[in-house]
Amino acid sequence: MASQLQSNSTAERIVRIDRPKVGLMAGWGRYPVVVAEALRREGYRTHCLGVEGHADPALAELCDDFHWIGLAQLGHAIRYFRRHEVRDVTMVGKVQKSLLFQPWVWLKHLPDWRAVRRFYPHFLLGRKDRKDDTLLGAVVEEFARDGIRFSPATDFLPQLLVKPGPIGRRGLSGWQRRDVEFGWNIAKQLGRLDVGQSVAVKNRAALAVEAIEGTDECIRRAGTHCRAGGFTVVKVAKPQQDMRFDVPTIGIGTLRTMVAAGAGALAVEAYRTVILDQPHVAQYADQHRLVVVAIDAGEISAGQPAKIPETH
Repeated sequence: MASQLQSNSTAERIVRIDRPKVGLMAGWGRYPVVVAEALRREGYRTHCLGVEGHADPALAELCDDFHWIGLAQLGHAIRYFRRHEVRDVTMVGKVQKSLLFQPWVWLKHLPDWRAVRRFYPHFLLGRKDRKDDTLLGAVVEEFARDGIRFSPATDFLPQLLVKPGPIGRRGLSGWQRRDVEFGWNIAKQLGRLDVGQSVAVKNRAALAVEAIEGTDECIRRAGTHCRAGGFTVVKVAKPQQDMRFDVPTIGIGTLRTMVAAGAGALAVEAYRTVILDQPHVAQYADQHRLVVVAIDAGEISAGQPAKIPETH
């Protein structure tokens, strides 16, 4: 019996060692938790760096190894993954970009030498811009110098991307569909300029557009301008979307914000948007009479009528 137990223990140890490794750079929100849970179910070994002040402490229980890291500790992050022999990393969760515009940002976040060297032109000299794609692209390039690749989380977990169709029982009405088609093109232009991903629309008039504040604040602002409620939110991927970071993501929190602000419908881009806890999102939408739909971009960009069911 003892030898059998020892044999089983050895086998389990081999299985654990043989599991492929994935590194996580975890920011704010539920998305990192969902990804960590899914990676565990799929048999990956996860080594996670949680950004201080952003990441959920629950990640420590979901990952094989977890370590907190400062927002500007670029060199520290690279050394962590190299030490654990992790070559594939995915970036999940939001980093509050507004932190970059606080007074004395460099002193508050104590950047290490590698971060100073890489971002000196952006923050101290002002020679380069601070757009999301620019800053995140610089992070990816710096990791690549040490042989560490960034991959989209959806490469490991493609099931996280939403497919076309209604999320819940309700579909768009005729006027909601027209607002979606109107708002879609605005949101795409915002994305092309790397400004934001979302727009709130009522009767084919833009109520609010997203910038640095994020989708929830955009929805709240639309609610202050549209006391009658019933407006539509459109959230899309950028035309040049790099799926390695800043992938459009919604969850229960987004819908709660919509209900509080008086929104009536949400349209997202199919195959390029993550819906967290989709069964719960569908249930919540039905309970609060919200319309949530995922639309294939080709249905709008090709000028064809969107194939989305109307509410009867």
